[in-house]
Amino acid sequence: MSRYIVGITGASGSIYGIRLAEELLKKGDEVHLIMTDNGRMVTAHETGYAADTLTAHLKEYGGKLRSYDINDLFAPVASGSFKVDGMIVVPCSMAALARIATGISGNLLERAADVCMKERRRLILVPRETPLNSIHLGNMLALSQAGAVILPPMPAFYHGPQSISDVVDFIVGKILDNLGIENDLYKRWNGGL
Repeated sequence: MSRYIVGITGASGSIYGIRLAEELLKKGDEVHLIMTDNGRMVTAHETGYAADTLTAHLKEYGGKLRSYDINDLFAPVASGSFKVDGMIVVPCSMAALARIATGISGNLLERAADVCMKERRRLILVPRETPLNSIHLGNMLALSQAGAVILPPMPAFYHGPQSISDVVDFIVGKILDNLGIENDLYKRWNGGL
């Protein structure tokens, strides 16, 4: 069993974070969920899940789920002594990305990301914005140079997606691939064979 932090910020695309948590929990992993206040609002707007109903939904997938208040800087995930196999911020707003890039730890999500960086643990950020300006690109470059993985949710179409779920699963599959987790969420390119 592995242990992951999944962060959901106020950018559009909370379905990616929910789908990732479902897959990790289904595999029996431990998931520590952190949602920003705006992340909770966007999730409710885009998916219909209020925070409590989302938690109840995710518990149906097994594994071990723990959810935190965004301002709880006493939470275990705020400490480097709490070992995790990785943290994924999906979706990651440009505001959260900027604060992580500059080392600002004003809430639990930012602190947990900072801890992953300082402890040299896997940190994957899935930025959700388009188009990108030079400040966004500079922050992403700084994070990449510091060891974070920048994984934009850019779907491919070679596998012939037939639904939004197929597109979401492609991105979640790429996140799982980056974590070294075997999955069959999307059809892999085989040279057209």
